[in-house]
Amino acid sequence: MLTDPISDYLTRIRNGLNAGLTTVDIPCSKLKLEMSRILTEQGYISGYEKEPAEVGEKITVRLKYTDDRRPVISGLERVSRPGRRRYVDRTAVPRVQGGTGTAIVTTSHGVMTGHQARKEGIGGEVLAYIW
Repeated sequence: MLTDPISDYLTRIRNGLNAGLTTVDIPCSKLKLEMSRILTEQGYISGYEKEPAEVGEKITVRLKYTDDRRPVISGLERVSRPGRRRYVDRTAVPRVQGGTGTAIVTTSHGVMTGHQARKEGIGGEVLAYIW
């Protein structure tokens, strides 16, 4: 039984990058689709598709590398976990790596980056840091 699907999502991406894969298949959920959308918009992955699987649906994530085959994503970190949720108010939305990374925050207005949350003046649960 999988207790933390967001950690599984991040780990599959991390393992795919370490193995030099071009695509990674991940079980589908609305939250994972939104996280994939943010990663695509921020330029961390090449893209993603929602496809049917043997059971349910899956997300196929196309990983992105530099010209010399180094991963664009140098780090992924799960912040809020099932055993320890991390919530921030609008004044404490974190910056990742001095603003060069991205914080993924789920708010009452949907899933967004930390930069967007600061701009709109809303807080929420910090899901992950990507840099």
